[in-house]
Amino acid sequence: MHIAGHDEEQDVLLRARLLDDAPDLLMAEARALRDAGHGLIQSFSPKVFIPLTRLCRDYCHYCTFSRPLERGETPYLTADEVLAIAREGAAQGCTEALFTLGDKPELRHAAAREALDAMGYASTIAYLVDMCALVLKETGLLPHVNAGVMGRDDLLALRQVSVSQGLMLETVAERLGEKGGAHYRSPDKVPAARLETIRLAGELAIPFTSGILIGIGETREERLDALFAIRDLHREHGHIQEVIVQNFRAKPRTPMADANEPDMADLLWTIAAARLILGPGMNIQAPPNLSADDFPRLLDAGINDWGGISPVTPDHVNPEAPWPELARLKAGTAEGGRVLVRRLPVYPACLAEAKRRIAPEVLPAVLRHSDAHGWGRDDLWHSGDSAIAPPQRVAISGPGDPAIAQALAALKQGRDPDANLVELLFSARGGDVERVCAAADDLRRRVNGDAVGYVVNRNINYTNICAYACGFCAFSKGRTHEDLRGRPYDLDHDEIARRVREAAARGASEVCLQGGIHPAYTGQTYLDILRTAKNAVPGIHVHAFSPLEVMHGAKTLGLSVRAFLERLKAEELGSLPGTAAEILDEDVRAIICPDKLTAAEWLEVVGTAHEVGLRTTATIMFGHVETPAHWAKHLLSIRALQMRTGGITEFVPLPFVHMEAPLARKGQTRAGPTFREVRLMHAVARLVLHPHITNIQTSWTKLGPSGAAQCLQGGANDIGGTLMNESISRAAGSAHGQEFPPREIEAFIGSIGRVPHPRTTLYVDADADMIDRAHNAAPLEPVIQTPPRKRPVGAALELHA
Repeated sequence: MHIAGHDEEQDVLLRARLLDDAPDLLMAEARALRDAGHGLIQSFSPKVFIPLTRLCRDYCHYCTFSRPLERGETPYLTADEVLAIAREGAAQGCTEALFTLGDKPELRHAAAREALDAMGYASTIAYLVDMCALVLKETGLLPHVNAGVMGRDDLLALRQVSVSQGLMLETVAERLGEKGGAHYRSPDKVPAARLETIRLAGELAIPFTSGILIGIGETREERLDALFAIRDLHREHGHIQEVIVQNFRAKPRTPMADANEPDMADLLWTIAAARLILGPGMNIQAPPNLSADDFPRLLDAGINDWGGISPVTPDHVNPEAPWPELARLKAGTAEGGRVLVRRLPVYPACLAEAKRRIAPEVLPAVLRHSDAHGWGRDDLWHSGDSAIAPPQRVAISGPGDPAIAQALAALKQGRDPDANLVELLFSARGGDVERVCAAADDLRRRVNGDAVGYVVNRNINYTNICAYACGFCAFSKGRTHEDLRGRPYDLDHDEIARRVREAAARGASEVCLQGGIHPAYTGQTYLDILRTAKNAVPGIHVHAFSPLEVMHGAKTLGLSVRAFLERLKAEELGSLPGTAAEILDEDVRAIICPDKLTAAEWLEVVGTAHEVGLRTTATIMFGHVETPAHWAKHLLSIRALQMRTGGITEFVPLPFVHMEAPLARKGQTRAGPTFREVRLMHAVARLVLHPHITNIQTSWTKLGPSGAAQCLQGGANDIGGTLMNESISRAAGSAHGQEFPPREIEAFIGSIGRVPHPRTTLYVDADADMIDRAHNAAPLEPVIQTPPRKRPVGAALELHA
C-alpha cells in the first residue's frame, strides 16, 4: 500500500539525487532499470507521417511545422492525398499512420474554416476522424493521432478510428507562455489544458503518448516537475504507454532561431531522469534523428524505443533531421547490445488489455499486424501462402540474452523444463533465435542423425459435414469455392475402398482417415469405415479417427472411450492422429472451439489409446488467439502425457492458416504465426520434449518446401506424408499443393544435405518394393466427392448432450 506522505518523501529524495548525483551513476541505474523492464528489446514503429494540415492557431516560437499557406496550397490534405501517402507506406511495410496537425486551425485561419465548410465538416477533428477511418479501411494501417488539446467528445470520436493518441506535455512551466517565452500566444500550450487532455484520455482508457520538450527555456527542476506530472497521471489511469524526451532543435525563420540547443550530456541526463522517475516498465523514447550520428549514445541513458521511423515520409516537425535508415538503426542498436524489434502504435501491454483499451472497430487490424507477444510482425510471410518466401536465417552475432543461454545450458544438462523456461525460449529474437534453433538441431543430429523421415500415405476425408463450429476450421465451413472446400460431401464406401486400393497400388503403406463430425455418424459408422479400408487392402495401416471422433463414436454407442478404442483395435485400427488438440487450454478453446472436447478430454482419449496399445501422434495448432504462455502449457502437457504412457510417435506443429478461417475472417485472430514463431515452435518442441518424444515433424502443406527446409535445419527430423489428397489445409487457403510425391520429397531432402528415410507410420523402415511402386506411381484418378445422402440420425442427436 502506498502512503501519500511516504511517496512525497521518496519523490523529494529522488529529485535531490537527480539534481546532485553524477550523471554516469544516474545513467547506469537507468540502464539497469530499463533492462529489468524490457530485457534486450529495443523497439521502433515503421510509420508514415500524414500532415493533415500545417495550419495552427498557436504561435510556438520554435515551430516550422505550422506555417502560412503557399500560393495555390489547400488548407488540408485531400482524401486522395491522404490515401496516397498511406498506400505507399503500406507497400513499404509500415504499420502506423501518424496523423499530425496544427491545433484547431479553424479558430484562427479563415481558409481553414472555409475549407471545412466546403467539405461539410464542423471542425478539423471531425475531418480527421473520417480520414483515420478511411486509412484504416482502405490500407489497414493503424492510425495514431496527435491532434492537440481536446475535450472528451473529440477524444472519444478519435478512439473509434485510431489505435492510440498522443499529446506532448512539453513543459509545466507556465512562465513560458508569458511574453518572450517559447509558448507566448499559444493558448493550447497552457500546461493545465494539456494535463486535462491527458487525464481525460486516461478516463477513456486510450493508449496514450506524452513527453517533454527540453531546451525551450525551462530549468532542469521544471523538467522534473513535468515528468512527475506525467507519472502521476499514469499511476491514476495506467494509460500512458510511452514517454518521449525530445530535444529542441533551432530552426531558421523562427523567433528561437538563435537559441542554444541542449547538448548530448543534457539530453542523456534528462532521459536517465525520466527512467528513474517513470520506472522500469515505462516505454521511454528519444528520437534518433535529432541526435544525428550520435544516436546510439541515447541507449546509454535507458531508452527502450526509437519512436516512429519512416521509409516513406520525412519528419515534418524536424525536416532538417532525416530519420536513420533501417540498416543504420539496426546496426546502432546492435552496437548497444540490444535487439531491434518492430512494434505497433499500441504496445504489447496495452494490447493485452485490448477489450478495455482498443475499440472493436480497430482491433481486427491490430491483430492482423501483431505477433504472439504483441509486437509487430517481423516478416510478410504467412503460413499457407506461397506468394512470399519465408525469411532466411541470419548470422549469429553479439553476446545474446544471457538468460536464454542459461536456459539452453540447463536443458542440455538434463534439467526438466518448467513454464518459465519454455516461455523464455519462445521470447528469443535476432541472434538468439538462431542459437535456440542451432541447439535444437544439434540435439536432432545426436538423436536422429541426418535422416529425414517421410511416409507414403493418402489422406481420405470421408465427409466435410460437421456439427461443430470451430472458428479456425474452413474445411467444413468457409466460402464454397470449388478449389477449396467445394460442395458438401459424404463419401460412399465404394469410393473409400477405391481410394485405399489406389493408394496401395501407388506404394502407400498408410491411409489417414479423418472427417467432420457428421451429425448422423455413430461409432458404428467409424467401425464400418475402418472395415471398408481393411477389406479393400488388408495389409494397409489405417491411421484414423481424431480424439473428437473417438469420443463421439463412444458416446453414440453408449460405450466408454476405452471400450470403443478396444473395439477399434480389434478391427485392426493401426494408430490415431493426435489432431483436435489445437491448444490444450480451456480459455483458448472457449474462443476457437467452444463446443469441442476439452483439453482434459483430449488427454484422456490419447492416454487411453496408449493404454490399449494404440500409438498416436500429437499436434499443436498455433498462431491465432493464444499466447506463448499457452504454448508452454501445451508442450508441458504433451511431455507429461508421454512420460506417463510413451505412446506418442511424433509431435507435429501446425501453423494456423488464416485466410479462410471463420474467426480470422471476422477479424478475431492474428494472421497466423510469424516465421520466427514457426521456427521456434519446432526448435523449442525438440528441446522441451526430449528425450521422451524423438520425432518432430514439419508440415509441408502449411510451410511449403522452403519453410519446411528451415525447420528441418532447426530441430525437425521428419517431413510427414506424401498425402496424395490434402484437403484440410487447402480449405483454409493454403497454396502448397495436395501431394508431395516421393521422388520430389527425396530430391528436396537431398537438396538440404540430408538423407531420405522412407518409413512406416510407426517409424520402421518402409518396404523396398512399396517404395519402388511409389517412385513409379501412375497419376491419381479423379476423386468422386459423393453428395450427402439421408442417414438415420439415432443416437447422434445426443452429440452435445
